[in-house]
Amino acid sequence: MQKLTDFTRYADAQAHYAPQKLWDVFDGDRESFNIAHECVDRHVAGDREAIVVVQADGGEVHISFAELAALSNRFANYLIGRGIATGDRVAIMLEPSLAFYVAIFGAMKSGAIAVPLFTLFGPDGIRLRVNDCAPKILLTNQDKAAMSSGIDGVDVVIADAAFMQQLDTFSDAFQPHTRADDYAIFQYTSGTTRELPAAVKHKHRALVTLMLAALYGTGIRPGDRFFCPSSPAWGHGLWHGTLAPLALGVTIGAYAGKYDAERLLRALQDGRFNNISAAATHFRMMRNAGVADRYTYALQKLSFTGEPMDSETEDFVRATFGCPVCSMYGTTEIGVVLVNYPGAPDFKVKPGSLGKAVPGGRVEVQDPQGHACPPGQTGELKVWRNEAWVATKDLGRVDAEGYFYHAGRADDVIISAGWTMSAVEIEDAILKHPDVRDVAAIGVPDNIRGQVVKAFVVTQRSGGDAFVKEIQDLVRSRLSQHEYPRHVVFVDELPKTPAGKVNRKVLRDQERVAQSA
Repeated sequence: MQKLTDFTRYADAQAHYAPQKLWDVFDGDRESFNIAHECVDRHVAGDREAIVVVQADGGEVHISFAELAALSNRFANYLIGRGIATGDRVAIMLEPSLAFYVAIFGAMKSGAIAVPLFTLFGPDGIRLRVNDCAPKILLTNQDKAAMSSGIDGVDVVIADAAFMQQLDTFSDAFQPHTRADDYAIFQYTSGTTRELPAAVKHKHRALVTLMLAALYGTGIRPGDRFFCPSSPAWGHGLWHGTLAPLALGVTIGAYAGKYDAERLLRALQDGRFNNISAAATHFRMMRNAGVADRYTYALQKLSFTGEPMDSETEDFVRATFGCPVCSMYGTTEIGVVLVNYPGAPDFKVKPGSLGKAVPGGRVEVQDPQGHACPPGQTGELKVWRNEAWVATKDLGRVDAEGYFYHAGRADDVIISAGWTMSAVEIEDAILKHPDVRDVAAIGVPDNIRGQVVKAFVVTQRSGGDAFVKEIQDLVRSRLSQHEYPRHVVFVDELPKTPAGKVNRKVLRDQERVAQSA
């Protein structure tokens, strides 16, 4: 019997997809299901390579499925020996490493709930999340252990060499016994340390739905070598970059340490990775590094998520790697709903497009009254779920061929003198200037027009009136006479969320404070 993984064409995806067929990819069923078994234990034959951890300092760690299976079994037995029960939370605040993957999968095997935490959180960010999810154990490194100490009810464990040696005293045999509807992972969406986003609570069966994004958003198929440089503390890095490909027995690449574009490019070459999924920021930094032509690549499928990609970077990707980069759109809460079917020979990837709906999915652009917008008209993107339309809080439009386009978050729209403008489109135009490395655009108050555009520009060139005029004239020439930024400031860097997206909310908040001073 053919499985969904046997098909690569867009037409076949539409013809053969059915929700039940997602379950056919796995060993488990609607009653008994365990993420760790599906991602690790069933792929141990032949000592196949599971993970290549690319380290920023130039090193690499290679982990086989067999090694990961045995050590995660030991960790599961360790947790049970410590009195950790089904449903207890185990927080893991580590960079990608052997210890990180052992802990994530060992916790889920034991029936505990794994809670990955971003390693760059400070004391406030750690405390907020730990107090919220109340883990019994927090596994971290030496530096973060001191920062995490003193939180009531939490046993801080340092994942050093001595800890890994301690695991050797436990049995490497373990049989998971979890239900499909048992909770497996609590995931925090990105946010500031002072503003705690709610934890998204995932059950083991969430891995099944994830296959929609894996098969049609990142184009993963058995036999791929897949790289995702996003942190596995976040949804993209964990679900799309780790769990989905491992569930298909695919070797993955992960990145540990401070991101360096050239280090990643070298790893893509040396590891002969044929599939990569990253944030738009990662690809933009590859372009800005100016060294991509020093390496050769085996890439055939490329995807990105998190925020729109500017057209200059899209052109760079196509020219450098020989194929288009495919947008994958969704949210942590609703999952991936719009894709570009990487690897499908019969699907045309349109520059700037979010693509089309996943098989079986329904997405519409709607006006404020809830009616479907005609092609070319901007409205709110909505997804059909549980017999109702669910708002995404993103704006978009659809063209005559059914391709969707992003028009920014609802709160990123700038209305000036009655004109509605998109921060995303203005940023894309500014990024076409050869001296601009990054940019964010927001609306700021204006007594005459209500709002005007203010652009925050990152550049290595000295700022000045002449540079400002070049930017303004560029936007006038590419968009329209009224959409240019009336205010331009030059900054060393832009505020980013921990997931790497530009945080325009921080800029808007700063402007409000400045206006009220």
